[in-house]
Amino acid sequence: MSTCSLTFVKDDTNRVVMNMYRQCDGYPSGLGTELYEFLKDIKMVNGLGSGSENVANGAGCLAAQIVAHFKDGPGGVYLHHPSSKDCGQDYEYHITADTSGITVKVMEAGWSGHRAKKLYQGDVEGFGAFCKKD
Repeated sequence: MSTCSLTFVKDDTNRVVMNMYRQCDGYPSGLGTELYEFLKDIKMVNGLGSGSENVANGAGCLAAQIVAHFKDGPGGVYLHHPSSKDCGQDYEYHITADTSGITVKVMEAGWSGHRAKKLYQGDVEGFGAFCKKD
């Protein structure tokens, strides 16, 4: 049985710009750790200069980079409509990105009428420590 997840990227107005479904390894020590490794060196900017390594020019740019990083062929990773909320996921990762930086919220999805449970909310560094504890 797979551990499915949704990864949302939101801009500074809390508008969802990406909803990525991953079919397996969606738990914090799996996808969470992979997301942390990807996000830990990213700096959010507003406009690109000559040094454009490890930067994202807004939430849309970060979302595109995440898809490019995780999608390596057919299957496994899919994009869903930004408003899709019930895709059979076990975990959700909510990444908010703006020029002040990146924050992450991790939710364990609810099932059969149970409410979702927040497991972590904070900066990327704390997210990495959280994922290592899982």
